[in-house]
Amino acid sequence: MKATLNILFFLSFFGASAVMTGCADPNTVIDQNTAIDNHNWSYTNKIREDVQINDASIPYNIDLNLRVTGDYRYSNIYILLHRNGPGLKADTRFEVKLANPDGQWLGTGSGNLYSFQVPLITGFKFPAKGTYHFEIEQNMRDNPLHEVSDVGLRVEKAK
Repeated sequence: MKATLNILFFLSFFGASAVMTGCADPNTVIDQNTAIDNHNWSYTNKIREDVQINDASIPYNIDLNLRVTGDYRYSNIYILLHRNGPGLKADTRFEVKLANPDGQWLGTGSGNLYSFQVPLITGFKFPAKGTYHFEIEQNMRDNPLHEVSDVGLRVEKAK
């Protein structure tokens, strides 16, 4: 009986792993989020991600992943995106709209949490193969910026 349970456990674990691996998007290079401590995003808390680019001949899309609570005070957020790597050093400021003028959130909601995946740069061609370092920094007047739950980066091959 114990051997049968062990085999069933192994098979279910193996099956779940196979399903999860099979569902991964092959065009995604990175899709990472970082939780913000106490939902208070400080200027000094830059979200850092390293991205390995193996094919510089194709274009990529770079998206911001963001989650805020329903108590977030603003309808937008300003961020600075720092990019550094082989043949690239760039800093860009983006304004990201989070809500309509009537207060309706533009992201998807679950409970008191709203998620956004916002295109920042589409069709970007990296200058060369290699590792690129990204930093995302909040650029609002409030420091810390309250009610920001998670911040992240998604880089995918453009379709």
